[in-house]
Amino acid sequence: MGPYSVINLLGLGIQSALIQNILLFNFLGMCSYLACSNKLTTANGLGLAVFVVMSISGVLNWFVHTFITGDNALFWLSSLGINAEEVNLGFLEFLIYISVIAAFVQVLEIVIDKFAPALYRALGVFLPLITVNCAILGASLFATVRAYPFIPNLVYVASAGLGWWLAIVLIASIREKLAYSNVPKGLHGMALTFIMTGLISMAFMGFAGIALDKISGTDTYPLLVQEEGSSH
Repeated sequence: MGPYSVINLLGLGIQSALIQNILLFNFLGMCSYLACSNKLTTANGLGLAVFVVMSISGVLNWFVHTFITGDNALFWLSSLGINAEEVNLGFLEFLIYISVIAAFVQVLEIVIDKFAPALYRALGVFLPLITVNCAILGASLFATVRAYPFIPNLVYVASAGLGWWLAIVLIASIREKLAYSNVPKGLHGMALTFIMTGLISMAFMGFAGIALDKISGTDTYPLLVQEEGSSH
């Protein structure tokens, strides 16, 4: 857990899921959010799938960064008699991250097709497109840049996935209600969806400036703490 306490982890989870919602605050993953939010059941299924992929791929990518692509990440090869101190595979980080995400999405697609064929048909082409959902890659990259230890990394990516799931369920619920509402003709379809997304985003951004993910006893964020420590 590094310098994090349980209360810090709780604050980090709230911060990533609500205050800095990866979709409504960073606007990542908008494509599938807009395309698959017509029905609540479809949106709920896709949200669950994104949550699972983001959580597990975020953890796997933490191991990739820690033991393969990070600075001095290949230290463990010394136990095999291989000196890799000067080897830096950081230039492969994006490619490996995307490969990990793509592989896990393929596994998830097979599982959904086997156990929930109705959901598989409802999601259609957007299920394999989770591979290129920028929110999933973005969560892994944010966690890498902020240098979270393992457990805070798990809390962050899982909470970010939960926040994405919450966002798509919210807009799907509103769109189902709007289907029975008297909406001006010019606002039918995607136009009103963009307006509602903007309003929800403004509500979430009302919490901007609140920092619940600070480490106890400091006035700075984890990344800044690490950078200051490395400069001395």
